[in-house]
This record gives sequence, C-alpha cells and structure tokens, in this order.
Amino acid sequence: MNATEFNSLFDTVIEKYHVIDNVDQPFENPYDEKGLTHLLYRKSWIDTVQWHYEDIIRLPDINPVEALTLKRRIDASNQDRTDMVEYIDSYYLDMSKDVEVQHNAKINTESPAWAIDRLSILALKIYHMAEEANRESASEQHRANCQQKLNILLEQRKDLSSAIDDLLQDISQGKKYMKVYKQMKMYNDDELNPMLYKKE
Repeated sequence: MNATEFNSLFDTVIEKYHVIDNVDQPFENPYDEKGLTHLLYRKSWIDTVQWHYEDIIRLPDINPVEALTLKRRIDASNQDRTDMVEYIDSYYLDMSKDVEVQHNAKINTESPAWAIDRLSILALKIYHMAEEANRESASEQHRANCQQKLNILLEQRKDLSSAIDDLLQDISQGKKYMKVYKQMKMYNDDELNPMLYKKE
C-alpha cells in the first residue's frame, strides 16, 4: 500500500463512522485480520472515536462522574492506539526482514507506523475542518478562516504522504532501516505508576 491508499482508507473509515456518528456504535472490520488493511482500518476507527471522545469531554456542563468515566475511556483508547501503531510497525519490520541493508543506510527520525499515525489524524482534521468551512450556520468570516486552514491541512497531507512513500521505498531498497522502540508507557502499568503501586 502507498500513502494515497492510506488516505483513501482513512477517509472511508471516517465517513463510515459519521453515518451513525456515535462513539458507542458497533465496530466491524471488513478486512482480513492478517493483512495491513485490517490494522489500518482498526487504527483509523480508534482515532475517529477518540476524536469525538475529546469533543465530548470538553462540554462545559458535562457531569463530573461522566467526565471521569470518559477520561478512563480516553486512556484506554490511547493505549489501543499505541498498540495498533506497534502492530503496524511489526508488519513493516517483518516485510523488510530480508532486505539487504546498505552499508551507509540511515535510520529515520520516526518509524513508518508513527508517520502513518500522523496521516490518520490529518484525515480527521481535514474532515472536520471541511465541515466548518461549509457550515451554513457559521459566519462568512468563520468559513473563510476555516477554508484557509483546510488548504494548509491538504498541503500538509500531500507533503506527509510523499515523505511516507519515500520512507517506505527507502526501506524496501535498504537505503534506510527500521529500529522500533516500544513506547513503554508507565502510567497504565500497576508496577510502574507510583500512584497505583503505593496503594497496595
């Protein structure tokens, strides 16, 4: 898959979510669980649901108990997001395991999956900024401002897509190599977060 296909898939997932537009709607992945598309579809769905979690929790009159429950869901979603990124990187690591790495090959500042993660978030920004740029109830100035921001986001997606394609090509040719570090998040771990293990 290339970045154009990533973007198309992410746009499809976002459109699919907004048919019902509810964070509690059922999720069904139409792709074979052994493939990259399955991972990307799941990743985009997690991002899309979390986008709306973040909207909801910012309601000024949200019930504090509901807010705490939602915060826990956001934490769990963040962990799912990180896990999916690592699964995607594992896919690329396995795909490139037989590539002969050139003697002068360099490591990239970020792995393919973390770059793709940014592309997924960009798709969400583009979708929602386009909504604002076309919202009839908004002022003309608001729509114009949002259209300017949308143009920048679209340019950013073009640049990031090109960079991702270049990175994947360089890895496939041995010009760059992957070295993936687990995120090692500490706050969700009962043995690493002192606020949790001190309660024992």
